[in-house]
Amino acid sequence: MTALLAALVGNPNAGKTSLFNALTGSRQKVGNYPGVTVERKSGRLALPDGRIAELVDLPGTYSLSPRSPDEAVTRDMVLGRQAGERRPDAIVAVIDATNLRNHLRFVLELRRLGLPMVVALNMVDLAERDGTRIDVEQLSRILGLPVVPTVAVRRRGLTELAAEIGPLLGTAPATLASPEADIRLLQREARVIADTVTAQHGAAKRWTQVLDGVAMHPVAGPLLLIAILFVMFQSVFAFAEVPMGWIEAGIAALQAQVSALLPDTWLRSLLNDGVLSGVGAVVVFLPQILILFLFIILLEQSGYMVRAAFIMDRLMAGVGLNGRAFIPLLSSFACAIPGIMATRTIDDPKDRLTTILIAPLMTCSARLPVYTVIIAAFIPATNVGWFGLQGLVMLGLYVFGVAGALVAAWALRRTVTKGPTPTFLIEMPKYQWPVPRDIGIGLWQRAGAFLQRAGGLILMITVVLWALASFPKPPEGSAVTPLSYSAAGRIGSALEPIFAPIGFNREIAIALVPGLAAREVAVAALGTVYALDGDEDQVAQSLVERLRGSWSLPTALAFLAWYVFAPQCLATLAVVRRETGGWKWPAFMFVYLFAMAYLAAGATYWIARALL
Repeated sequence: MTALLAALVGNPNAGKTSLFNALTGSRQKVGNYPGVTVERKSGRLALPDGRIAELVDLPGTYSLSPRSPDEAVTRDMVLGRQAGERRPDAIVAVIDATNLRNHLRFVLELRRLGLPMVVALNMVDLAERDGTRIDVEQLSRILGLPVVPTVAVRRRGLTELAAEIGPLLGTAPATLASPEADIRLLQREARVIADTVTAQHGAAKRWTQVLDGVAMHPVAGPLLLIAILFVMFQSVFAFAEVPMGWIEAGIAALQAQVSALLPDTWLRSLLNDGVLSGVGAVVVFLPQILILFLFIILLEQSGYMVRAAFIMDRLMAGVGLNGRAFIPLLSSFACAIPGIMATRTIDDPKDRLTTILIAPLMTCSARLPVYTVIIAAFIPATNVGWFGLQGLVMLGLYVFGVAGALVAAWALRRTVTKGPTPTFLIEMPKYQWPVPRDIGIGLWQRAGAFLQRAGGLILMITVVLWALASFPKPPEGSAVTPLSYSAAGRIGSALEPIFAPIGFNREIAIALVPGLAAREVAVAALGTVYALDGDEDQVAQSLVERLRGSWSLPTALAFLAWYVFAPQCLATLAVVRRETGGWKWPAFMFVYLFAMAYLAAGATYWIARALL
């Protein structure tokens, strides 16, 4: 029997994702649509009659005439043209009760298809708060569709909505009508309907105006954004220290147990020096990564993220982009892959390509383990006035990356992606309190993805590196160290002359190679290499202590500079290839980032040597 399928459709900022989370809870899975890298979120919806339906959250769009790849996926899915996906049995059209005129136009366009549909009139609490009252029954009669008032963030109207969805499933027509229509006529009809069903109009949204007076002020707005980012990066250090200590203690306890239970064989070395020293060196940074994701989720759910994009529009225009590029770039602070995928909302092809090419310069969460371990080893945990020096250095690295991205964008827009700067138009969402449930789901999904990556890709690479760094063994009585005699040692020695001019030693050269697979693997690689290259007392030391005794300060600073611009991971290259349709732009990206990283690390190393 074919599974029942319903699709959530609506304009951006209609509250679709909150409604999706409320209807499906933890019964969700995230992937990509077949053949494209647009995120696909689906979940199980329990219907009142006992049936289970699949609910798909489609990307937000303003019409079935797409202006971006993201909107094209929604159009193709609704019309049954999406490769590898079947047409939904019913549509749940989500509209914003506080912006009825604009959102109804899309409902009228969807209605022309003839698919079974129910309208979720979301955010009715915000409309009521503003003094707006909508006659829901009259709206339902005019549209000829069931209309259910909902407040997704408070879980209001969910039972009624599910009850309306159930009877619609299984009644879809074999063919659909043409969606083509005069958008101006639909907008005019939507305006008439909105005026008819709005029994009482709300007063001016004073709080929104007051908040926007600060958040979008030409002077106060940028200062507020800088303050928010500063607090975010200070928090990454301040609040993560204790849970990181717990994880470190747990890993040390596991290593002690392994040493106590197993004899000094290759198996004990694999578990202690490979798995626990390598993977553990990455897992310990989970608290910092979750804090970073927490801030990003809060900014998105509160409605501030779009306003930050508006504030950044003037700066972005100076380098040939516009404010719409800011949201994908800010998302890239978490991971460049979803940031690159988010560029599908950018209309102009050259603007989108430029954003893709500079997205890896945003300091993604995979760099956090690298930054943290080097800063902890070489930057004193002292205060500069009211602020921690380590947090200030972390902020400086992020600023350095952003500055590099802007310079790269300026150069790209005047050479390989030359073209006019497109106009920036975007709808401002309402301010809302973030929903704890949605925050929890978001953090749970990201923690799971990080641990899955640590237990999969990073574990595999660490074990391979351990094997390369452990074998072959030197002959009995040889004066050559085991690491130098091993395959990894020989690879590192071959690469060392390339990186020696920028202050990197053999161990760093070894770590950079697996670091191409995933940036955080560099920390795991350093943990494994130094664990294998030390005696028992040195192995018992943390990676921070081992680096402090092995590297000079100029080398440490050069290593940080390298990772500000470090070539992106293989997964990012693969996504860029899919987004751009070939290997031309991924190859270009790899080469120009490698060159920037090498030059930045070299300049940092030699300037630091001259000054220190």
